[in-house]
Amino acid sequence: MVRFAHIADVHLGGWKQQPMQDLNFESFKEAVNICITSKLDFVLFSGDLFDSAYPPIEILKETFAQFKRLKDAGIPCFTIAGSHDYSVSGKTFLDVLEKAGFCKNVYNAEEKENSITLNPVIYGNVAIYGYPGRKSGLEIADLKKVKFNDAPGLYKIFMLHTTIDRVVGSLPIESINPDRLPNADYYALGHIHIFYSDRGFVYPGPLFPNNFKELEDLKQGSFVIIDTESNSKLQRIKLPTKQIEHMVIEIEDALTGTEKIIYELNKRNLKDKVILLRVYGELKRGKSSDIKFSKIEEFVKSKEAYFLLRNTHDLISEEQELDLKIPEKDSENIEEETIKVYSEENPSSFNKIINELMNALSIEKQEGETTETFNNRILQGTKKFFKFP
Repeated sequence: MVRFAHIADVHLGGWKQQPMQDLNFESFKEAVNICITSKLDFVLFSGDLFDSAYPPIEILKETFAQFKRLKDAGIPCFTIAGSHDYSVSGKTFLDVLEKAGFCKNVYNAEEKENSITLNPVIYGNVAIYGYPGRKSGLEIADLKKVKFNDAPGLYKIFMLHTTIDRVVGSLPIESINPDRLPNADYYALGHIHIFYSDRGFVYPGPLFPNNFKELEDLKQGSFVIIDTESNSKLQRIKLPTKQIEHMVIEIEDALTGTEKIIYELNKRNLKDKVILLRVYGELKRGKSSDIKFSKIEEFVKSKEAYFLLRNTHDLISEEQELDLKIPEKDSENIEEETIKVYSEENPSSFNKIINELMNALSIEKQEGETTETFNNRILQGTKKFFKFP
């Protein structure tokens, strides 16, 4: 019948560091290359093409160039908005892509008090339905009311950006039982950043990992190609970019921590790799700011690494006194200098916990996690620093 690609969670513009943003776009470009050389019938983008509803102009220019390549190759694209590129106003840059003739947003609904009827986009012998994702799983309640305006005899695809309960695990997010959804031949899912395939319900995984932990767990992005006439039907396409060098180092002495980390890094071949440096431990001497990550970054550059990402969330200091005599030129970054100046001008016992408190507040909001649940996790992580009545 048909061969098509299913892509989700591209999150263009999601990485703030330019080298990582470049890798994200490299994965997107390679996915487009594969779609063109595979001569597919069409491509599905199941939400979160962009990391926000209003991406920067440079991201838009590069994205439009890739969609033009698909159009020039005669490969139509169908989209829905995700929780990141969705806008309450209904206006996003997905509309601009559609106006330019590069894609078709398949969301077309007739809403009544207790039901939502989705009308399909017909392409050949395929009927494509879609429903957008929203922040904090707000689409779940509406999905329970969705039904199809039927298209008898056609292969039915349902594009949606949400969480089904089969993949929730311990994640504190809203989900829907797949049995509550209308019957379709293929469910083109997005939102959960894992690869999952079972009985027509498919998450292709993110096209590129979108944060430190995802790089640790996934190391690369992926999408899928579906051939409805093949026995295997689904082919997962992995998109390696740079090699990942993952290092986990325990530090107990912050005053010698810089040298220890560099020593461990020097044992590895770092050339052209993304270095994931996770530093943890309970400091028995010194404080986290005594570890000179600027010096570590210089060393990594000297070894021709592509980029260094670090995580110090689990690095805890027992130090009771802050050394406020660090020369400004040796400050690791503006955050440390700001803390130093604040502490000097506002002497207080609170100053002893500023660094650890900042680490506790730096946890990332999970995909689909409600604001209330996220706030509760932050509260639990910071309670140890305060004496509540």
